[in-house]
Amino acid sequence: MSAMVALACAPATEAQRRPAPVHGYTLVATFPHDTTAFTQGLVFHGGELYESTGLNGESSLRRVDLATGRTRQRIDVPREYFAEGLALVGDELIQLTWQHGLGFVYDRATFTQTRTFRYQGEGWGIAYDGQSQLVMSNGSDTLTFLDPKSLAPVRTLRVHDAGRPVGNLNELEWIEGEIWANVWMTDRLARIAPATGVVNSWIDLSTLYPPAERVPPADVLNGIAYDPATKRIFVTGKKWPRLYQIAVK
Repeated sequence: MSAMVALACAPATEAQRRPAPVHGYTLVATFPHDTTAFTQGLVFHGGELYESTGLNGESSLRRVDLATGRTRQRIDVPREYFAEGLALVGDELIQLTWQHGLGFVYDRATFTQTRTFRYQGEGWGIAYDGQSQLVMSNGSDTLTFLDPKSLAPVRTLRVHDAGRPVGNLNELEWIEGEIWANVWMTDRLARIAPATGVVNSWIDLSTLYPPAERVPPADVLNGIAYDPATKRIFVTGKKWPRLYQIAVK
């Protein structure tokens, strides 16, 4: 296995020294979402959602009907694990755990666990570009790229906006050549250039489900899924009652 490479940031251009622009959104559609689902990872494939939910004793992997929000298929994660991000690579679903440094690999059709893998540090979000790049977050400003087959680390990338590190990177999604990231405890999404770590722009979702209107157990914004066939973008939050389809202004 080759040594992992840490990418050094090139000197910032004048444009990169300016804060990334902030975009709004248009609400396209609203769908039901299970309020027992502490959403940690979200994937769209074949007309359905795959969802990883967290919390010890509540963690699961689910196949969810988009229109109704009903769980079609589910497997519970052993209660000692706090499940985190989720990615689909070929016919395998890859699920992280928070503090155990352990990932689970499942057959997409049957949810049979086929293997596990190890990683250093915490696991937060994970996403696949559909071709060759698998990337995970650990709650810091650093993303780690993994080999999609061996799941071994390949390189790391620091994420920054106007030269300042962007920490608390959480759930991830690849969308049209960018890495989109939830930033924990905020209602903004970062759109990150995977080659440089520069935040190209932000999306402000603070009015989507305003914190003042969130009734417990609803928690923070977390969960991004993309349908490349129709260009649909879906977002939700931990134990939110709704999942939203949005378009960027």
